[in-house]
This record gives sequence, C-alpha cells and structure tokens, in this order.
Amino acid sequence: MPKSVDIKLIISMIIVGLVWGTTFLGISIAVDTIPPWYSTAIRNFVAALIVFFILLFTKKMRWIGRKGFYQQTILSVLMLVFANGFTTVAELTLPSGLTSIISAINPVVIFLMSIVFQLQKPNLKGFVGVLLGFSGVVFIFKDGLSEILNPDYKTGVAFLSLAILSWAFGTIYSKKLNLDSNNLLLNLFYQFLIASIIQIILSFIIYPESNIESWSLKSFGAVIYLAVFGSVIALFSYQYALKKVSPIQVSILSYVNTIIAVFLGWYLNHEVVKKEFIIAVILIIIGVFVINYKKKK
Repeated sequence: MPKSVDIKLIISMIIVGLVWGTTFLGISIAVDTIPPWYSTAIRNFVAALIVFFILLFTKKMRWIGRKGFYQQTILSVLMLVFANGFTTVAELTLPSGLTSIISAINPVVIFLMSIVFQLQKPNLKGFVGVLLGFSGVVFIFKDGLSEILNPDYKTGVAFLSLAILSWAFGTIYSKKLNLDSNNLLLNLFYQFLIASIIQIILSFIIYPESNIESWSLKSFGAVIYLAVFGSVIALFSYQYALKKVSPIQVSILSYVNTIIAVFLGWYLNHEVVKKEFIIAVILIIIGVFVINYKKKK
C-alpha cells in the first residue's frame, strides 16, 4: 500500500527552497547601513520575540532543562552565531555571484559529513545529484570563478567557508540528536535568544562607536524580513524537514536558493538572464530530483 503524501514536509521544503533564496538580497540590504553583527543580533532577537509570544499564546513556553539548554546552545552557536553571522559578515565584501558559488559547496560538505557520521551510506545517486546541482550553480557564475583568488575577497571567502562548515556541523548535530519535532518552536526560541545575546555582545566589542542614526529604514526593514521569513518561518521549516528526511535531501534545496536569487536580480535589479541560466536551472532541477527520487514499492 503506497504511503500517504506528507503535505507538511512538502510545504516545508518549498519554503526552504524559496525563502532562503531571498535572504542573500535581504542580507546585502541589511548590512548596507547596519553593521553585520548588529544586523544578526537584531534579527535573532526579533525572531526570539515572535516565537516567545507564539509559545505564550499556545501555552507551550517552558524551561527545557540543563541538558536541553546545552544542546540548543551548541546548535545556536553553530547555525546562528557562526553560520548565519559569518555569512552576514562575508557579504560586506563578496559579490553575490561569488557568494552563491561558494555557498553551493554546502550540500557537498553535508553529503560527505553524512557519510562520515554514518547518517547515510555512500551511494552513486547522492553523489550524482549533488554534482549536478553544484555544476548548475557553477555554470551560472562560471565567469566569476577566478574571483575566488582575488586577494580583496580573501577575508570574505574565509568567513563564508567557516559559515558553510558551521552550518554543516549544525545540520549533522541536529539530525543526530533526533529531537522531538513537537518541540521545534521551543527549541528555536532558545536558539534565537542565545544567539542574539552572544551577537549583541560581539557587536558592542567590535563596533564600540556605531552610529545608530546612520541605520536606514530600508536596512532595518530587511532585518525584520530576515527575522520573520528567513529565521522563524524558514528555519522552522528546515528543522521540520530535517526530522523527516536525510540532511542531503534538505541541503540540496540550497541550489534552488540560487535560482531564486538570480531571478530576484533579474526582477528587481533588471539584470540580464542569459541562456546559461536556463541550462543551469535544468541541471539543478535534475539534481534535486535524483537526490529525492525513490522507486515505488
């Protein structure tokens, strides 16, 4: 008898694929006038407030215990303080195309780490799917590959590389914990709160004389968007999907993020979409299909 379709899982994966494709643009607008660590601190604090009120309204707000707090602290540091924070810092200096190329390594790293940590067995299907998706992203930005070696970008490349590693470790750690999916919002509240506290301290240390009056409403609006959609909605969807499928099946959606990012560049900034983009989209879609395809039993 065929299994019923998990609508919640499908919606979660669509949200991850679509929403996070808009966050590259959101981050670049946010850091235009707001220093990166302040930007991420505000983003996570607003996200924590939203989740806190939801938990209060649903009467699910509670202390998670020392062990739970320890686990959420690790996830918060890996996925929000380091991964999210370092990506934000990197976008101060890196062009969006180069950021997309480097970020496309993420599914490759997660695929390899899933094998190392025995979350999945080595298989040709996974390797081919990841390779196709990565090839699609590189195909879009092939003219910018040489920029990786540009000395002006070495700091940004270093921060983004650390962000990718941190996100991969956080993804694997979250999957290994196998936490109750009913507590996702509660867990996210602690992650957002912990990250915002750490990042606001870093902000005071790194930018002791930051001028708040220079922060534009446009940048602040981008931070709010990132908090609501990029953090609360998309991260909840990512964590939910991670409970249902393998890490590589979720991470492969970052290739879809690239398609969305390029589309926004065309729609909002009137950037030219070349025929290479169409070919790349086909490669990425095939890669996502190969990773997620299962024979009917």
